Amino acid sequence: MTADLAPADADFRRTMGCFATGVAVVTVGGPEPHGMTANSITSVSLHPPTILVCVGRNASMHARLMTAGCFGVSVLAGDQERYARAFADRVRPRGRAQFAGVPHRAGPSTGAPVLDGTAAWVECELIGTHAVGDHSIFIGSVLDLGFSRRPPLVFWSGGYVRLPVTVDAGGDTSLRQPT
Repeated sequence: MTADLAPADADFRRTMGCFATGVAVVTVGGPEPHGMTANSITSVSLHPPTILVCVGRNASMHARLMTAGCFGVSVLAGDQERYARAFADRVRPRGRAQFAGVPHRAGPSTGAPVLDGTAAWVECELIGTHAVGDHSIFIGSVLDLGFSRRPPLVFWSGGYVRLPVTVDAGGDTSLRQPT
């Protein structure tokens, strides 16, 4: 397909917005920790456990991931939309200040900030980077992880959505049926 025939940016965004995704905060540690809201994250391999994160090359996170060599991913729970918005705000404070008021801890394997109360978290060693268009795909080998039974925050059609999920006493998650 030539550039002349490529879909318009708005059409592409609306079309891909039909694909619901989870919402996460990608983090790097060090003297100037940094976080960024992302929804282009997926598992790549079970053996060995590997994930990928896509980051725009103009984003400050891009250069930080390139030099950090490791990163954290906190998959936000349904009641954590405020964190998604905070780490997506381009005028938020930089460094440690952007984590003020956000309960978190240093990840046990990388030291990257891991947010508390999330649906899940993963720490990775960066093992590959691939430039594609205006983004790069960062591939991470999973070093450590954890999850809760909390329902995740979802991004769909340009907005945040909470799933109608409940957890029964046995820990099984199921969709709540409409009444």
